[in-house]
Amino acid sequence: MHWLTPDLGRVATVAKGARRPNSAFRGKLDLFYEADFSFARSRRSELHTLREVSLRHTYPRLREDLHALQQAAYCTVLLEQTTETETPLPAIHALFQTLLTQVAGGAAEARTVLAFEAKLLVELGQQPELDEAKLSPGSRQIYARLEAEDWPLLARLKLSAGQEAELRQFLHGYLIYHLGKIPKGRGEALTQTG
Repeated sequence: MHWLTPDLGRVATVAKGARRPNSAFRGKLDLFYEADFSFARSRRSELHTLREVSLRHTYPRLREDLHALQQAAYCTVLLEQTTETETPLPAIHALFQTLLTQVAGGAAEARTVLAFEAKLLVELGQQPELDEAKLSPGSRQIYARLEAEDWPLLARLKLSAGQEAELRQFLHGYLIYHLGKIPKGRGEALTQTG
């Protein structure tokens, strides 16, 4: 299991005996579960032994809506690509937790992923200089809002098809330039479902 925590960053654990019918972990380990947990540190590797798990939230919509799951999965891989293991990430943890709440709450739209990418770049200290960005004035304003505004305000933000396409292409190029590659699944995460 891989965990994202505010104080320890990304942590990898193994849940010994989790597949046994009477395991204490039964029903507590799945994708995008939010939980309190404890583990025993390994002296030889970065794979630690999971001890206890107490569920806080399960985000059930992510098991019912494929598009919401695709968005959460893409953002997870993007986080994994841009962060180091066992490095405190309180702001990035909060950003990801808010993203899951948004996506699981029905905001599985392209705008949500674009906002996550923009906000993550800010947290990583790699945000673009908007004055130098090759964006139309309207898209530049929207991008500034994606970076800065809270999620409830962004939920009301309307992008034209042209603005969305421009921002998708801009972020695609920017992420490739700064990260070397974009994780798989971005296209599916940005596809609108009807």
